[in-house]
Amino acid sequence: MEERDEFRSLRKLRCGERMLPLDPSQKEVLRFAVSCRILTLTLQVLTRFLGSSTPIVYWFPAHLLQNQEPLLRSVDTVPEENAPPGIKAPRNCILKLLYNWKACSPVTRCILGYFLTYWLLGLLLHCNFLPWT
Repeated sequence: MEERDEFRSLRKLRCGERMLPLDPSQKEVLRFAVSCRILTLTLQVLTRFLGSSTPIVYWFPAHLLQNQEPLLRSVDTVPEENAPPGIKAPRNCILKLLYNWKACSPVTRCILGYFLTYWLLGLLLHCNFLPWT
């Protein structure tokens, strides 16, 4: 009998019986949660759009690195295993800069620090299901 009464009360709520209004603190929390979600989604979409469609974001640091870093002015080459004899492939410039961190200019340290921090934060936050692009 009690189960029927519960079912009827639930059915009444669905059929148009008025629900209790939210108190002001719940309204504020709901408004805050919705606005944070909209802001997060907007930022994620904007950064993905800029990162994937605007190469100038990457060209400018590359230009600064080419002009400011003496370690990048001479490109070392090593023989590639699968290449025909006499053809050499360039070494990885980023690893060269990271191995010689103390010899790098301050501009290079800032650029590498920014991209490494962005990569590490993205890795940590994405694995924990937090918003990151």
